Amino acid sequence: MVLIRHIPFLRAVLLHSLTAFGGPQMHLVRMHKIFVEKHRYISEEELMELNAFVQLLPGASSSQLLTLIGYKRSGIGLATITLLIWILPACVLMGALSFLLQFLDAQQVQVNVFRFIQPMAVGFMAFSAFKSYRLFIRHQAPFFIMLGAMLVTVFIKSPWVFPILILSGSIVSNFSDKRIPETGTKPSRIKWGNLWGFVIIFAMAGLLSEVARINEWALRKPVNLFENFYRFGSLVFGGGGVLIPMMFEQYVIRAKTNYLSAGNFLTGAGMVQAFPGPVFAIASFVGGMVLKNMGLGYQLLGCLIGAIGIFLPSLLLVLFFFPVWNNLKKHVVVFRAMEGINAVVVGIMLAATVLLFMSISSPYDLKNIIALLFTFVLLYFTKVPTPLIVLVFLLAGWLL
Repeated sequence: MVLIRHIPFLRAVLLHSLTAFGGPQMHLVRMHKIFVEKHRYISEEELMELNAFVQLLPGASSSQLLTLIGYKRSGIGLATITLLIWILPACVLMGALSFLLQFLDAQQVQVNVFRFIQPMAVGFMAFSAFKSYRLFIRHQAPFFIMLGAMLVTVFIKSPWVFPILILSGSIVSNFSDKRIPETGTKPSRIKWGNLWGFVIIFAMAGLLSEVARINEWALRKPVNLFENFYRFGSLVFGGGGVLIPMMFEQYVIRAKTNYLSAGNFLTGAGMVQAFPGPVFAIASFVGGMVLKNMGLGYQLLGCLIGAIGIFLPSLLLVLFFFPVWNNLKKHVVVFRAMEGINAVVVGIMLAATVLLFMSISSPYDLKNIIALLFTFVLLYFTKVPTPLIVLVFLLAGWLL
């Protein structure tokens, strides 16, 4: 790969990384404007097909989509550089936020400016759950799958809940003999050998994490942190709206030590909406907060581990599966499974909305309820940019 000839493309990627606000849906709109309309790096038909493909995979969908645009232009090398440029601004900003909050906590500074960011973050989550419900719950079967997933998530606190629910939802939805894709051709056999690299890293990360925990390694926290984020990045269907509750359950609800408070977590979940780039960049913030008590050097390491651990599975999965996409999309079992998986995702998002709301300090305070509802109303009835919404609540916290 001659990198110099791809500088205009990478410049467009950087522009996108600095201007793409609002989550995967808005990211797709920006990609269409920059990469299809303005520069013609990809056709509209190709962009839409790639977008459909990444919805079948766990991980950061908008990141995977942009990675594939780079891959189609010049292979794995350019794809990797594209991903790095895309995630860098958001990860730097979210990592810096972890240092800011750590400094304010150490100085025992009460920052009222973040006062309404927490209920605002729950409002974003509620809106995401509502949109997903309208999009994916169209039959009685997915409704009951969603309801079961929501109840299990609320009442059972275990890191295995999410993967088990996703697997269960995909199995249950396959009992239906309806909703079969009309491909017109018999699908070819998929060669799963391409997944060995991903599986080996997954297994080794889990093994090392368990050994570190049992033997109480001095550096077990960074090892465990990488395993956690790699697992999240490998199992998250539904984007940041599902990743955030998984992290909340792991590091706030289940945490035996004071990794980070519910208030700080919700501040991070709210502020990530104000920054351009992927919502998955919240991993840099959480990683830094988890290792903050080990010193500034380890806190920076936590930010790096968070970014690498959460985005590496997305990169590996999309590059492994893309060459067999034309076969994969013909498999009936995949399409049936996706209905169940999407129903589980909606259930998890609804449960997360409840859990996140209950974690707010004084959740039933009238001002918090108004902030949550006002966020939802703005998102539903207007096209106000998300950074502006965040700015409004920052100003409200400062003034009120």
